[in-house]
Amino acid sequence: MINRTILVGRLTRDPELRYTTSGAAVATFTVAVNRQFTNQQGEREADFVSCVIWRKAAENFANFTHKGSLVGVDGRIQTRNYENQQGQRVYVTEVVVENFSLLETKAQSQSHNNGAPSFDNNQPANAPQSSSANDNPFGNANNNANADSGNVKSNANDPFANNGEPIDISDDDLPF
Repeated sequence: MINRTILVGRLTRDPELRYTTSGAAVATFTVAVNRQFTNQQGEREADFVSCVIWRKAAENFANFTHKGSLVGVDGRIQTRNYENQQGQRVYVTEVVVENFSLLETKAQSQSHNNGAPSFDNNQPANAPQSSSANDNPFGNANNNANADSGNVKSNANDPFANNGEPIDISDDDLPF
């Protein structure tokens, strides 16, 4: 059996971090995920998916995200039920998050949350954004960042670097 879910969307509110009586951290949040199609009025609709994340990951998620943050989550769908105070059976379907990724820099996330567009004046609005190493809350030892200026150095030995030359691939190189 396979129960795997991957979602990419924006948080509808700040994550709610709580602790169980045994001290385990648990955060709940909702991710708004745009649908691939538009309705009859030409508007894009969204699904609002309830999620829960546990332990240290819950603390990290709550510390580094807020309403409007663009996130990717990976987990499994879980259904549960309980009886509320009025004696009614309540059914809950949610994604139990096992892994997550922050999909924008801190600066982009803050500017989106403030309602301001996020772009560099030297790039079109839809171009990928450049960021300094200090924008990443988790750090990245492999980016060869210069700590003084925040600029990323290019690696001359990088076989995937775009040096402006066309890529020479023959049919023999393709796996199919």
